[in-house]
This record gives sequence, structure tokens and C-alpha cells, in this order.
Amino acid sequence: MALQWMILAYVVAAEAAVAVILTLPYPKAVKSRIASLISLILQPSLFIVPFSAFQLLDIYWKNEHRLMCSGETCTAAERDRYERSIYKAQRNVILCAAACMLYWCIYRICKYHKEIQSMEETEKRYKEE
Repeated sequence: MALQWMILAYVVAAEAAVAVILTLPYPKAVKSRIASLISLILQPSLFIVPFSAFQLLDIYWKNEHRLMCSGETCTAAERDRYERSIYKAQRNVILCAAACMLYWCIYRICKYHKEIQSMEETEKRYKEE
């Protein structure tokens, strides 16, 4: 299970790096090549959305079936273990949400860039006529 979270963490880090690269100011030619390259990569990397959704369902199921540790019956070690598992689950939910949100942001940035390019081409054609 830890391998899945490690993969998700690396994907989120890569998505954050790509989002930063897309938003940096570049010359127009470089920016269009970067955006076109990333838009080619976007469709195969869509796997992250269902993967994150599955991980969220797993977290939800584990949360619903978790043994509650409250009251006098729990030892200090059991209470610490319970709290650590809650914190890990919260961290993992944030990781899944960040993966989906970053993918959506990258998709929208690439789409806006394509729309801007098409508008510029249309404007150029109208000016030539």
C-alpha cells in the first residue's frame, strides 16, 4: 500500500513541476512548443484521476471500518497508533485531491493556450484580408 502512495506523491510532484513550467514566462515559440508537448502527454496521464478516486474510496472504506479508540479501554500506544493513522489518512486525502486538481489545472492551461493560438491565427487571417 505504501508503494501506491509513493507513486501518487511522485505524480503530484511531477504535476506541480509541469504546472510551474507552463506558467513561467517564455518567448512565444518556446511557450507553444512546451504547451504542445505537455498536451500530448496529458491524455496518457489521465490515469491519475481514476487512480486517485480508487485511493479515496479505499481511505473511505478503511475509515468506516476502523476500530475506534476512545475511552478507558485504550492504552497510550493504541491511542497514538490510532491518531497517526487518522493523520496519514488526512494527508493521503489531500494528496489525492492535489493530484486531481493539478491535472485539471494543467489541462486548462494547455486548453487556454490552444484557444489563444487559434484566436491569434484568426486575427492574423482577418488582418491579411
